[in-house]
Amino acid sequence: MRRVGVRLAAQGGLLAVAVLSGGCAPLPRAGKPAAAPQLGPTLPRLFDASSVYRSMGALVGGGGLPFIASVRYLAGPSPDSTLALFSVSLTNQTLTFQRRGGEFVAEYRVEASFRTDSTSRSPLRQIGSDEQVRVRNFQETLRSDESIIFQQFVMVPPGAYYVMAMVRDRNGPAFARAERADTAPRFAKPATAKPIAVYTAEGRSRRGDFPQLVANPRATLPYGPDSMRFYIERYGAPPTKLLARVVDAANHELWRDSVRLRGDTAIASATVVVVPSSLPVGQAELQILVPGVIGDTARTRFLVSFSSHWVITNFEEMMSLLRYFDRQDWVDSLRRSPPDRRPDVWREFWKATDPVPLTPENEAIDDYFRRVQQANIRFPDEGQPGWLTERGEVFITLGEPDDMTDLSSGIDRNGTRLLRWTYTAQRLVVYFQDQTGFNQYRLTPGSRADYQRVLARVRQAGK
Repeated sequence: MRRVGVRLAAQGGLLAVAVLSGGCAPLPRAGKPAAAPQLGPTLPRLFDASSVYRSMGALVGGGGLPFIASVRYLAGPSPDSTLALFSVSLTNQTLTFQRRGGEFVAEYRVEASFRTDSTSRSPLRQIGSDEQVRVRNFQETLRSDESIIFQQFVMVPPGAYYVMAMVRDRNGPAFARAERADTAPRFAKPATAKPIAVYTAEGRSRRGDFPQLVANPRATLPYGPDSMRFYIERYGAPPTKLLARVVDAANHELWRDSVRLRGDTAIASATVVVVPSSLPVGQAELQILVPGVIGDTARTRFLVSFSSHWVITNFEEMMSLLRYFDRQDWVDSLRRSPPDRRPDVWREFWKATDPVPLTPENEAIDDYFRRVQQANIRFPDEGQPGWLTERGEVFITLGEPDDMTDLSSGIDRNGTRLLRWTYTAQRLVVYFQDQTGFNQYRLTPGSRADYQRVLARVRQAGK
Protein backbone atom coordinates (compact mmCIF):
# COMPACT_ATOMS: atom_id res chain seq x y z
CA MET A 1 0.00 0.00 0.00
CA ARG A 2 1.09 3.54 -0.64
CA ARG A 3 -0.24 6.74 0.87
CA VAL A 4 0.30 10.41 0.32
CA GLY A 5 -1.10 13.57 1.89
CA VAL A 6 -0.82 16.76 -0.10
CA ARG A 7 -1.62 20.41 0.53
CA LEU A 8 -2.79 22.48 -2.42
CA ALA A 9 -1.77 26.10 -2.78
CA ALA A 10 -1.91 28.59 -5.59
CA GLN A 11 1.46 29.97 -6.51
CA GLY A 12 2.13 32.04 -9.61
CA GLY A 13 -0.87 30.67 -11.47
CA LEU A 14 0.17 27.05 -10.95
CA LEU A 15 -1.15 24.42 -8.61
CA ALA A 16 1.64 23.71 -6.16
CA VAL A 17 1.61 20.32 -4.45
CA ALA A 18 3.46 20.00 -1.17
CA VAL A 19 4.01 16.55 0.29
CA LEU A 20 2.84 16.44 3.89
CA SER A 21 3.66 12.87 4.78
CA GLY A 22 4.47 9.53 3.28
CA GLY A 23 5.24 8.70 -0.34
CA CYS A 24 5.42 11.40 -2.91
CA ALA A 25 2.88 12.87 -5.27
CA PRO A 26 4.40 14.44 -7.66
CA LEU A 27 -17.21 27.31 2.51
CA PRO A 28 -44.72 44.13 10.44
CA ARG A 29 -45.52 47.51 11.32
CA ALA A 30 -45.04 48.89 14.83
CA GLY A 31 -48.03 48.70 17.13
CA LYS A 32 -49.58 45.69 15.37
CA PRO A 33 -49.17 42.11 16.54
CA ALA A 34 -46.78 40.16 14.38
CA ALA A 35 -47.17 36.61 13.22
CA ALA A 36 -44.31 34.28 13.88
CA PRO A 37 -42.09 34.14 10.82
CA GLN A 38 -42.36 31.09 8.62
CA LEU A 39 -39.31 29.22 7.41
CA GLY A 40 -38.17 30.97 4.28
CA PRO A 41 -36.40 29.61 1.21
CA THR A 42 -33.52 27.31 1.87
CA LEU A 43 -30.01 28.32 0.94
CA PRO A 44 -29.01 27.00 -2.48
CA ARG A 45 -26.76 23.97 -2.67
CA LEU A 46 -23.85 26.40 -2.36
CA PHE A 47 -23.21 25.31 1.23
CA ASP A 48 -24.52 21.75 1.15
CA ALA A 49 -23.46 19.80 -1.90
CA SER A 50 -23.88 16.42 -0.23
CA SER A 51 -26.61 15.13 -2.54
CA VAL A 52 -24.71 16.30 -5.61
CA TYR A 53 -21.53 14.48 -4.70
CA ARG A 54 -23.36 11.35 -3.53
CA SER A 55 -25.10 11.14 -6.91
CA MET A 56 -21.63 11.17 -8.47
CA GLY A 57 -20.61 8.13 -6.41
CA ALA A 58 -18.56 9.91 -3.75
CA LEU A 59 -18.46 9.18 -0.03
CA VAL A 60 -19.66 12.34 1.72
CA GLY A 61 -18.88 13.06 5.37
CA GLY A 62 -21.00 15.68 7.12
CA GLY A 63 -21.30 17.02 10.65
CA GLY A 64 -18.37 18.76 12.26
CA LEU A 65 -15.74 17.62 9.76
CA PRO A 66 -17.19 17.47 6.25
CA PHE A 67 -15.18 15.73 3.55
CA ILE A 68 -15.53 14.27 0.07
CA ALA A 69 -13.88 10.91 -0.62
CA SER A 70 -13.71 8.75 -3.71
CA VAL A 71 -12.55 5.25 -4.61
CA ARG A 72 -11.32 4.61 -8.13
CA TYR A 73 -9.93 1.39 -9.59
CA LEU A 74 -7.08 0.40 -11.89
CA ALA A 75 -5.70 -2.98 -12.86
CA GLY A 76 -3.46 -4.83 -10.43
CA PRO A 77 -0.53 -7.12 -11.32
CA SER A 78 -2.89 -10.03 -12.12
CA PRO A 79 -6.57 -10.52 -13.05
CA ASP A 80 -7.20 -11.48 -9.41
CA SER A 81 -5.98 -8.17 -8.06
CA THR A 82 -7.37 -4.66 -8.43
CA LEU A 83 -5.58 -1.47 -7.45
CA ALA A 84 -7.92 0.82 -5.49
CA LEU A 85 -7.11 4.52 -5.16
CA PHE A 86 -8.76 5.97 -2.05
CA SER A 87 -8.66 9.77 -1.84
CA VAL A 88 -10.13 12.40 0.51
CA SER A 89 -10.67 16.13 0.02
CA LEU A 90 -10.66 18.44 3.07
CA THR A 91 -10.53 22.14 3.82
CA ASN A 92 -8.26 23.81 6.37
CA GLN A 93 -11.30 25.57 7.88
CA THR A 94 -12.72 22.29 9.24
CA LEU A 95 -9.60 21.36 11.25
CA THR A 96 -8.34 22.64 14.59
CA PHE A 97 -4.99 24.42 14.25
CA GLN A 98 -2.57 25.01 17.10
CA ARG A 99 0.29 27.45 17.06
CA ARG A 100 3.71 25.85 17.28
CA GLY A 101 6.59 28.25 17.02
CA GLY A 102 6.26 30.15 13.77
CA GLU A 103 3.69 27.77 12.30
CA PHE A 104 0.08 26.68 12.72
CA VAL A 105 -0.34 22.90 12.84
CA ALA A 106 -3.44 20.72 12.45
CA GLU A 107 -3.50 16.96 12.92
CA TYR A 108 -6.09 14.56 11.57
CA ARG A 109 -6.60 10.83 11.14
CA VAL A 110 -8.00 9.10 8.08
CA GLU A 111 -9.43 5.59 8.19
CA ALA A 112 -10.96 3.49 5.44
CA SER A 113 -12.03 -0.13 5.21
CA PHE A 114 -13.20 -2.55 2.53
CA ARG A 115 -15.70 -5.12 3.88
CA THR A 116 -17.35 -7.91 1.93
CA ASP A 117 -20.69 -7.27 3.71
CA SER A 118 -22.15 -4.51 5.87
CA THR A 119 -22.10 -6.56 9.08
CA SER A 120 -18.57 -7.87 8.83
CA ARG A 121 -16.37 -6.75 11.71
CA SER A 122 -13.16 -7.84 10.06
CA PRO A 123 -12.44 -5.77 6.96
CA LEU A 124 -10.66 -7.41 4.07
CA ARG A 125 -8.48 -4.34 3.70
CA GLN A 126 -8.03 -1.39 6.04
CA ILE A 127 -6.31 2.00 5.91
CA GLY A 128 -5.29 4.08 8.91
CA SER A 129 -3.05 7.12 8.77
CA ASP A 130 -2.24 10.09 11.03
CA GLU A 131 -1.48 13.28 9.10
CA GLN A 132 -0.37 16.85 9.75
CA VAL A 133 -1.04 20.15 8.00
CA ARG A 134 1.42 22.98 8.55
CA VAL A 135 0.75 26.56 7.41
CA ARG A 136 2.67 29.76 7.96
CA ASN A 137 -0.07 32.21 8.97
CA PHE A 138 -3.47 32.28 10.64
CA GLN A 139 -5.28 33.30 7.45
CA GLU A 140 -4.26 29.99 5.87
CA THR A 141 -6.09 28.11 8.62
CA LEU A 142 -9.37 29.70 7.48
CA ARG A 143 -9.19 28.47 3.89
CA SER A 144 -12.57 27.06 2.81
CA ASP A 145 -11.45 25.79 -0.58
CA GLU A 146 -10.07 22.34 -1.22
CA SER A 147 -6.71 22.79 0.50
CA ILE A 148 -5.87 19.21 1.60
CA ILE A 149 -5.89 15.93 -0.29
CA PHE A 150 -5.10 12.59 1.29
CA GLN A 151 -4.70 9.56 -0.98
CA GLN A 152 -3.54 5.99 -0.68
CA PHE A 153 -3.35 2.99 -2.99
CA VAL A 154 -4.49 -0.39 -1.70
CA MET A 155 -4.67 -3.76 -3.48
CA VAL A 156 -7.98 -5.65 -3.21
CA PRO A 157 -9.42 -8.77 -4.90
CA PRO A 158 -12.10 -8.00 -7.49
CA GLY A 159 -15.63 -8.09 -6.04
CA ALA A 160 -18.36 -6.20 -4.18
CA TYR A 161 -17.49 -4.20 -1.06
CA TYR A 162 -18.90 -1.90 1.58
CA VAL A 163 -16.40 0.93 1.69
CA MET A 164 -16.25 3.02 4.87
CA ALA A 165 -14.33 6.28 5.26
CA MET A 166 -13.79 8.29 8.44
CA VAL A 167 -11.85 11.48 9.17
CA ARG A 168 -11.14 12.61 12.74
CA ASP A 169 -9.67 15.88 14.03
CA ARG A 170 -6.88 14.87 16.42
CA ASN A 171 -6.81 18.33 18.07
CA GLY A 172 -10.58 18.56 18.63
CA PRO A 173 -13.78 16.50 18.91
CA ALA A 174 -14.91 16.80 15.27
CA PHE A 175 -15.17 13.72 13.08
CA ALA A 176 -17.26 12.44 10.18
CA ARG A 177 -18.01 9.05 8.67
CA ALA A 178 -19.47 7.82 5.38
CA GLU A 179 -19.96 4.48 3.65
CA ARG A 180 -21.36 3.09 0.41
CA ALA A 181 -21.52 -0.13 -1.57
CA ASP A 182 -18.97 -0.38 -4.37
CA THR A 183 -17.48 -2.93 -6.75
CA ALA A 184 -13.83 -3.45 -7.59
CA PRO A 185 -13.82 -4.60 -11.24
CA ARG A 186 -11.83 -7.46 -12.71
CA PHE A 187 -9.55 -6.42 -15.57
CA ALA A 188 -9.12 -9.83 -17.25
CA LYS A 189 -9.70 -8.91 -20.92
CA PRO A 190 -9.18 -5.89 -23.15
CA ALA A 191 -10.71 -3.17 -21.04
CA THR A 192 -10.49 0.52 -20.21
CA ALA A 193 -10.51 1.64 -16.58
CA LYS A 194 -12.95 4.36 -15.57
CA PRO A 195 -11.31 7.78 -15.98
CA ILE A 196 -9.95 9.25 -12.74
CA ALA A 197 -10.20 13.00 -12.16
CA VAL A 198 -6.70 14.22 -11.32
CA TYR A 199 -4.65 17.36 -10.84
CA THR A 200 -1.48 15.77 -12.20
CA ALA A 201 -0.68 12.31 -13.55
CA GLU A 202 2.15 10.29 -15.05
CA GLY A 203 1.47 6.85 -16.51
CA ARG A 204 3.08 3.61 -15.38
CA SER A 205 4.84 1.02 -17.52
CA ARG A 206 3.89 -2.06 -15.49
CA ARG A 207 0.67 -3.17 -13.79
CA GLY A 208 2.62 -3.88 -10.64
CA ASP A 209 3.69 -0.25 -10.29
CA PHE A 210 1.76 2.71 -8.91
CA PRO A 211 0.98 5.61 -11.25
CA GLN A 212 2.35 8.96 -10.17
CA LEU A 213 -0.78 11.08 -9.76
CA VAL A 214 -2.62 13.49 -7.47
CA ALA A 215 -6.34 12.70 -7.40
CA ASN A 216 -9.17 15.23 -7.60
CA PRO A 217 -11.72 13.56 -5.25
CA ARG A 218 -14.45 16.18 -5.89
CA ALA A 219 -14.16 15.90 -9.68
CA THR A 220 -15.33 19.50 -9.94
CA LEU A 221 -14.46 21.77 -12.84
CA PRO A 222 -14.68 25.56 -12.41
CA TYR A 223 -16.78 27.18 -15.12
CA GLY A 224 -14.61 29.64 -16.96
CA PRO A 225 -10.87 29.78 -17.62
CA ASP A 226 -9.72 26.51 -16.07
CA SER A 227 -9.60 22.92 -17.38
CA MET A 228 -9.98 19.46 -15.89
CA ARG A 229 -7.75 16.43 -16.27
CA PHE A 230 -8.65 12.74 -16.27
CA TYR A 231 -6.21 9.84 -16.14
CA ILE A 232 -7.14 6.73 -18.16
CA GLU A 233 -5.58 3.29 -18.60
CA ARG A 234 -6.34 0.50 -21.08
CA TYR A 235 -5.25 -3.13 -20.82
CA GLY A 236 -4.85 -6.14 -23.12
CA ALA A 237 -4.84 -4.32 -26.46
CA PRO A 238 -2.27 -2.50 -28.59
CA PRO A 239 -2.07 1.25 -27.91
CA THR A 240 -4.40 3.13 -30.19
CA LYS A 241 -6.41 6.31 -30.40
CA LEU A 242 -9.50 6.50 -28.20
CA LEU A 243 -12.46 8.83 -28.46
CA ALA A 244 -13.19 11.06 -25.47
CA ARG A 245 -16.61 12.73 -25.35
CA VAL A 246 -18.58 14.65 -22.73
CA VAL A 247 -22.37 14.24 -22.65
CA ASP A 248 -25.14 15.73 -20.52
CA ALA A 249 -27.92 13.85 -18.67
CA ALA A 250 -29.86 13.41 -21.95
CA ASN A 251 -26.75 11.98 -23.67
CA HIS A 252 -26.34 15.08 -25.84
CA GLU A 253 -22.73 15.45 -26.84
CA LEU A 254 -21.12 18.61 -25.49
CA TRP A 255 -17.44 18.05 -26.32
CA ARG A 256 -15.20 15.49 -28.02
CA ASP A 257 -11.55 14.88 -28.77
CA SER A 258 -9.24 12.03 -29.70
CA VAL A 259 -6.75 10.63 -27.20
CA ARG A 260 -3.56 8.77 -28.06
CA LEU A 261 -2.47 6.11 -25.59
CA ARG A 262 1.17 5.55 -24.67
CA GLY A 263 2.53 2.20 -23.54
CA ASP A 264 2.21 -1.36 -24.78
CA THR A 265 -0.33 -4.17 -25.03
CA ALA A 266 -0.16 -4.94 -21.31
CA ILE A 267 -0.87 -1.39 -20.16
CA ALA A 268 -1.25 1.95 -21.92
CA SER A 269 -2.29 5.29 -20.47
CA ALA A 270 -3.13 8.90 -21.30
CA THR A 271 -4.37 12.11 -19.71
CA VAL A 272 -7.52 13.69 -21.10
CA VAL A 273 -7.80 17.47 -20.77
CA VAL A 274 -11.37 18.78 -20.86
CA VAL A 275 -11.76 22.49 -21.57
CA PRO A 276 -14.97 23.96 -20.13
CA SER A 277 -15.60 26.64 -22.77
CA SER A 278 -18.40 24.66 -24.43
CA LEU A 279 -19.80 23.01 -21.30
CA PRO A 280 -22.83 24.28 -19.36
CA VAL A 281 -22.86 24.25 -15.56
CA GLY A 282 -24.16 21.10 -13.88
CA GLN A 283 -23.31 17.40 -13.93
CA ALA A 284 -21.77 15.85 -17.02
CA GLU A 285 -20.27 12.50 -17.97
CA LEU A 286 -16.94 11.79 -19.60
CA GLN A 287 -17.02 8.74 -21.88
CA ILE A 288 -13.96 6.96 -23.28
CA LEU A 289 -14.79 4.84 -26.34
CA VAL A 290 -12.74 2.51 -28.51
CA PRO A 291 -13.51 3.32 -32.16
CA GLY A 292 -15.15 0.35 -33.88
CA VAL A 293 -15.71 -1.60 -30.65
CA ILE A 294 -19.32 -1.65 -29.45
CA GLY A 295 -19.95 -1.72 -25.70
CA ASP A 296 -16.39 -0.91 -24.66
CA THR A 297 -17.07 2.43 -22.96
CA ALA A 298 -15.56 3.69 -19.72
CA ARG A 299 -17.58 6.42 -17.96
CA THR A 300 -17.18 8.79 -15.06
CA ARG A 301 -19.28 11.71 -13.87
CA PHE A 302 -18.00 15.14 -12.97
CA LEU A 303 -19.38 18.53 -12.03
CA VAL A 304 -19.12 21.92 -13.72
CA SER A 305 -19.70 24.68 -11.17
CA PHE A 306 -19.35 28.46 -11.18
CA SER A 307 -16.65 27.97 -8.57
CA SER A 308 -14.32 25.16 -7.58
CA HIS A 309 -14.95 26.10 -3.92
CA TRP A 310 -18.75 26.46 -3.92
CA VAL A 311 -21.19 24.19 -5.77
CA ILE A 312 -23.31 26.55 -7.87
CA THR A 313 -24.69 24.88 -10.99
CA ASN A 314 -27.63 27.11 -11.94
CA PHE A 315 -27.24 30.44 -13.73
CA GLU A 316 -30.26 32.10 -12.09
CA GLU A 317 -29.01 30.90 -8.70
CA MET A 318 -25.65 32.49 -9.38
CA MET A 319 -27.27 35.80 -10.34
CA SER A 320 -29.27 35.76 -7.10
CA LEU A 321 -26.19 35.03 -5.01
CA LEU A 322 -24.28 37.91 -6.62
CA ARG A 323 -26.90 40.50 -5.65
CA TYR A 324 -24.48 42.21 -3.21
CA PHE A 325 -21.28 41.83 -5.22
CA ASP A 326 -19.31 45.07 -5.60
CA ARG A 327 -19.12 45.04 -9.40
CA GLN A 328 -22.82 45.18 -10.23
CA ASP A 329 -21.95 46.49 -13.69
CA TRP A 330 -20.45 43.09 -14.48
CA VAL A 331 -23.27 41.23 -12.74
CA ASP A 332 -25.72 43.11 -15.01
CA SER A 333 -23.66 42.08 -18.03
CA LEU A 334 -23.94 38.45 -16.99
CA ARG A 335 -27.67 38.80 -16.37
CA ARG A 336 -28.28 40.28 -19.82
CA SER A 337 -26.09 37.82 -21.72
CA PRO A 338 -27.86 35.19 -23.88
CA PRO A 339 -27.17 31.53 -22.98
CA ASP A 340 -24.72 30.99 -25.82
CA ARG A 341 -22.63 33.99 -24.71
CA ARG A 342 -22.52 33.21 -20.99
CA PRO A 343 -19.21 31.30 -21.00
CA ASP A 344 -17.45 34.19 -22.77
CA VAL A 345 -19.05 36.85 -20.55
CA TRP A 346 -18.20 34.81 -17.45
CA ARG A 347 -14.55 34.69 -18.47
CA GLU A 348 -14.60 38.46 -19.01
CA PHE A 349 -16.31 38.91 -15.63
CA TRP A 350 -13.70 36.70 -13.97
CA LYS A 351 -10.79 38.58 -15.52
CA ALA A 352 -12.21 42.05 -14.80
CA THR A 353 -12.93 41.32 -11.11
CA ASP A 354 -9.80 39.29 -10.30
CA PRO A 355 -7.50 41.36 -8.05
CA VAL A 356 -4.54 38.97 -8.46
CA PRO A 357 -4.45 37.73 -12.08
CA LEU A 358 -1.33 35.61 -11.49
CA THR A 359 -3.24 33.10 -9.34
CA PRO A 360 -5.91 30.67 -10.65
CA GLU A 361 -8.36 31.85 -7.97
CA ASN A 362 -10.45 35.00 -8.12
CA GLU A 363 -9.81 36.23 -4.60
CA ALA A 364 -12.60 38.85 -4.75
CA ILE A 365 -15.26 36.27 -5.60
CA ASP A 366 -13.93 33.75 -3.09
CA ASP A 367 -13.90 36.37 -0.32
CA TYR A 368 -17.44 37.43 -1.27
CA PHE A 369 -18.77 33.89 -0.97
CA ARG A 370 -16.98 33.37 2.33
CA ARG A 371 -18.90 36.40 3.67
CA VAL A 372 -22.14 35.01 2.22
CA GLN A 373 -21.46 31.77 4.04
CA GLN A 374 -20.59 33.54 7.29
CA ALA A 375 -23.74 35.69 7.09
CA ASN A 376 -25.82 32.58 6.65
CA ILE A 377 -24.25 31.00 9.72
CA ARG A 378 -24.40 34.10 11.94
CA PHE A 379 -27.89 35.45 11.17
CA PRO A 380 -30.11 32.37 10.89
CA ASP A 381 -33.01 33.39 13.14
CA GLU A 382 -35.19 35.64 10.96
CA GLY A 383 -37.14 32.93 9.17
CA GLN A 384 -34.98 33.13 6.04
CA PRO A 385 -31.34 32.40 5.15
CA GLY A 386 -28.98 34.73 6.98
CA TRP A 387 -27.40 36.06 3.79
CA LEU A 388 -30.82 37.44 2.71
CA THR A 389 -31.37 39.42 5.92
CA GLU A 390 -30.53 43.12 6.22
CA ARG A 391 -27.79 42.29 8.71
CA GLY A 392 -26.47 39.83 6.13
CA GLU A 393 -26.56 42.47 3.41
CA VAL A 394 -24.51 44.95 5.44
CA PHE A 395 -22.07 42.27 6.62
CA ILE A 396 -21.47 40.92 3.09
CA THR A 397 -20.96 44.33 1.48
CA LEU A 398 -18.93 46.07 4.21
CA GLY A 399 -17.45 43.15 6.12
CA GLU A 400 -17.03 42.70 9.86
CA PRO A 401 -18.03 45.76 11.93
CA ASP A 402 -15.48 47.22 14.32
CA ASP A 403 -18.12 47.15 17.06
CA MET A 404 -21.45 45.33 17.45
CA THR A 405 -23.56 46.43 20.43
CA ASP A 406 -26.96 45.16 21.59
CA LEU A 407 -28.90 48.18 22.93
CA SER A 408 -31.94 46.10 23.84
CA SER A 409 -31.48 46.19 27.61
CA GLY A 410 -34.06 48.95 27.86
CA ILE A 411 -36.68 47.37 25.62
CA ASP A 412 -39.65 49.71 25.35
CA ARG A 413 -43.26 48.76 26.00
CA ASN A 414 -43.76 47.85 22.33
CA GLY A 415 -41.01 45.23 22.58
CA THR A 416 -38.63 47.04 20.22
CA ARG A 417 -35.04 45.76 20.19
CA LEU A 418 -32.06 47.68 18.82
CA LEU A 419 -28.59 46.73 17.57
CA ARG A 420 -25.78 49.14 16.71
CA TRP A 421 -22.93 48.39 14.29
CA THR A 422 -19.95 50.71 13.92
CA TYR A 423 -17.56 50.89 10.95
CA THR A 424 -14.78 53.21 12.06
CA ALA A 425 -12.87 53.57 8.79
CA GLN A 426 -16.05 54.36 6.88
CA ARG A 427 -17.28 56.72 9.65
CA LEU A 428 -20.54 54.81 9.64
CA VAL A 429 -22.89 53.85 12.47
CA VAL A 430 -26.02 51.88 11.57
CA TYR A 431 -28.93 50.70 13.73
CA PHE A 432 -31.02 47.56 13.24
CA GLN A 433 -34.48 47.59 14.81
CA ASP A 434 -36.71 44.63 15.64
CA GLN A 435 -40.33 45.69 16.22
CA THR A 436 -41.78 42.19 15.92
CA GLY A 437 -40.26 40.25 18.78
CA PHE A 438 -39.16 37.56 16.31
CA ASN A 439 -35.60 38.76 15.61
CA GLN A 440 -36.62 40.44 12.36
CA TYR A 441 -34.02 43.20 12.39
CA ARG A 442 -34.37 46.01 9.83
CA LEU A 443 -32.18 49.01 9.20
CA THR A 444 -33.77 52.18 10.50
CA PRO A 445 -34.62 54.62 7.66
CA GLY A 446 -31.77 56.94 8.57
CA SER A 447 -29.33 54.04 8.79
CA ARG A 448 -30.44 52.71 5.41
CA ALA A 449 -29.70 56.10 3.81
CA ASP A 450 -26.29 56.36 5.53
CA TYR A 451 -25.40 52.79 4.57
CA GLN A 452 -26.32 53.28 0.91
CA ARG A 453 -24.25 56.45 0.75
CA VAL A 454 -21.17 54.76 2.21
CA LEU A 455 -21.61 51.65 0.06
CA ALA A 456 -21.72 53.77 -3.11
CA ARG A 457 -18.49 55.47 -2.05
CA VAL A 458 -16.78 52.15 -1.28
CA ARG A 459 -17.82 50.64 -4.60
CA GLN A 460 -16.68 53.67 -6.56
CA ALA A 461 -13.28 53.55 -4.86
CA GLY A 462 -12.95 49.86 -5.77
CA LYS A 463 -13.36 50.34 -9.51
